[in-house]
Formats: sequence, C-alpha cells, structure tokens
Amino acid sequence: MIGLGTWQMEGDDRAAAIRALRTGLDLGMKHVDTAELYGSGQVEELVGEAIQGRRDEVFLVSKVVPSNASRQGTIKSCEKSLKLLRTDRLDCYLLHWPGSHPLEDTIAALEELSASGKIRSWGVSNFDEDELAEVVRIAGPGKLTCNQVLYHLGERGIEHAVLPWCEREKVAVVGYTPFGRARFPPRSPAGEVLSTIAEKRGATPRQIALAFLTRRPSLFAIPKSSDAEHVRQNAEAAALELSADELESLEKAFPLGRRRSGVAMI
Repeated sequence: MIGLGTWQMEGDDRAAAIRALRTGLDLGMKHVDTAELYGSGQVEELVGEAIQGRRDEVFLVSKVVPSNASRQGTIKSCEKSLKLLRTDRLDCYLLHWPGSHPLEDTIAALEELSASGKIRSWGVSNFDEDELAEVVRIAGPGKLTCNQVLYHLGERGIEHAVLPWCEREKVAVVGYTPFGRARFPPRSPAGEVLSTIAEKRGATPRQIALAFLTRRPSLFAIPKSSDAEHVRQNAEAAALELSADELESLEKAFPLGRRRSGVAMI
C-alpha cells in the first residue's frame, strides 16, 4: 500500500539513498517505483544496486517517456531499463504521460513485452478518465493495471472522476508526491488540523497524510525519501486506520476543490 518512490533521487547521497531503499524493503515496502526519465537512467542504476540479491522480494515498476513510446521505442526503452536495473523483468511498466505516439503502437509494444516475459503487467501515469477509457477501448478489458497520478492533501482532483473510474474498472491508483512540493505540514489552519490529529494519535503529520491517501483499497502511495528514518516512519503509516471523524476533519480542512479538465501534474 505504501511503497518507495525515487523521483529526483539522483541528487541525493548515493549511499544514503541505497540504505533508505533497503530499509524500506526490510520493513515490507516492496513496491519500488522508478523511471527512465529520473536522472536519465541514473536512478534506475541506483535502484538496481539497491535491490541486488533481493529482486524476488520487490514489485518493481519503471516508465517509458512518451517521446520514446513508439512500438519499437517502447521495447528498446524497456530493455535499456532492464539492463540498468540488473533484472530480467519488470512487475509493471508504465507510459509516463500521454504523448504524441499513437496509443495503439504503445499498447502493442506493452503487450509484446508482456508476452515475452519482460514485463508482468502494464499501466499508465498522468491519464485522466477520458484517456483511460481510450486505453481500455484499444487494449480491451482487464489489461490496464494502474494509473499513477499526483495525489496529496492539497491536490485531490482525481477524486472527482479519475478515482471513481479506476475503482469501477478495478485499476489501481498510485499517488505520487504524497506530501506535495511546498512546506509540509502547511502553516495554515488546515495544517493545524493535520498536526492536531497526528498529536492525538501519537503519529507524525506525514503518517496521517499517508493514512488518508491510502484510506481506500484502490489507493497506493509512493513517498520518496533517501533518509532511512523517514522511510521507517512512512512504513509505520500502513498500520494507521483513521476514524470517520478524523477523515471528515481532513476532508474539510483540505477540500476537494472544483473539478477541472485533465489531471494535475508536476
């Protein structure tokens, strides 16, 4: 439910980042997410080192950038990622965001990779409900595994239509950047609500946020940290179950906001 994100990890201390990832694995955070975009392959290489000798423990995810997502380009990108990650297969492979190459070609490549055993499942990232429906129209039912999207307390837009669509179609929703990009917790009345709940529960605000963002069976989160202690705290959030009153307080403090077209991206 709570995994390990790696975006921008190329700028962190390498030894600390590897130690943090291995700590996460020790604590049961088996979902490791990366992408060819991250550090232009540097992060995939780092992840490959971190999971050496433990590959069978990991649910390993990477992504192809849209500019590479032609039929042959997708296959080449996947093979390059496999080499950097020092593995013979990915558990899930994602199209990083909608691009200009025809979806028919990208999906054909993903199906070819699946048939050859190089990937075990595939999905997309940053797709709205209309784009998701187009994927299913092309691929057929039961093929699309997940949609990875921006989701944090200050950005709940997916709850309008994307989350309901995914739940109807049994597509997992993986939230990236679950603490947002600004100061966390925010210095605001909303931040005070979050901190108050955390204090009462003997938890941190980040743990309460993760519990909220994974409150439904369809929801997963992939916080990134190169600090082993922060990873440990993130893992502990999986044991938190918020009460109905706590959920209501957070929903009021961090309102859903108006529906807009598309999905928010970073």
